[in-house]
Amino acid sequence: MIPSPFAVDPIPARAGVGLRHTHVHDFLNAAQPVGWIEVHSENYLGRGGPRNRALEAIRRDYPLSCHGVGLSLGSAEGLDRDHLARLKELMDFFQPGLVSEHVSWSVADGVYLNDLLPLPYTEEALAVICRNVEHAQEVLGRQMLVENPSSYLRFAESTMPEWEFMAEIARRTGCGLLLDVNNIHVSAFNHRFEAEPYLDAIPLDAVQEIHIAGHCVRQFDDETILIDDHGSPVIEPVWTLFRAALDRLGPMPTLMEWDTNLPALPVLLDEARKADVLLDAVREKKGLRHVA
Repeated sequence: MIPSPFAVDPIPARAGVGLRHTHVHDFLNAAQPVGWIEVHSENYLGRGGPRNRALEAIRRDYPLSCHGVGLSLGSAEGLDRDHLARLKELMDFFQPGLVSEHVSWSVADGVYLNDLLPLPYTEEALAVICRNVEHAQEVLGRQMLVENPSSYLRFAESTMPEWEFMAEIARRTGCGLLLDVNNIHVSAFNHRFEAEPYLDAIPLDAVQEIHIAGHCVRQFDDETILIDDHGSPVIEPVWTLFRAALDRLGPMPTLMEWDTNLPALPVLLDEARKADVLLDAVREKKGLRHVA
């Protein structure tokens, strides 16, 4: 194993941004006014190469979170051992402050599907994902966060609401929760439930990170649905839900996600600054010290 040149830097309760290839040179050429960065783990599983060397250079200046998109925690056949081993090698070298994955599945019979597919909220599915989360945490040697999904259809077989499913994963495995407030808004609109009661049902002490993002609106015949595409600025209802989450949670590491239709870096950083303003406001409200 290659020794790590990094210590584990805690992720500050400030806004961070996802590091995407389009913006790598900006980060290499100048210090950027952002609290931390997050990468998609699967983009860095290969050893060496210019991509990993760039991340190594940037990592020296920013706390890092690793967000996985391919582990497929909901796969009934279990986790891919080679994939998990490569993730461990990545984590051991870059020493991220937080490691997260999705409550979804994307692998079946060795075939990888380019999507984060939803699970039925049943005891059987809960047992599968808890077993996989426990296995991942044991191999990685660290706690993992799991993220609530965005969804567009409901399974007739589901026997519990999503928030109860998420809470049970955390309770049974000791994992943390990554609360994506845009996903809550998208799912609440698509399935016609109230978003704020979702926040009330989540175990607040398990939440360690928040995601915010933009989404798009699609019309299918007479039906309007929201699609979680991370391709636009955050809209006001999501900012409102973010404020409601902060009122309950207090200041929390918050990622501004933007993955498609990527803007110039200053536009992305401006969105992150909006989140920092709200984080400072909740510190003021709760009488907490401001974070530089």
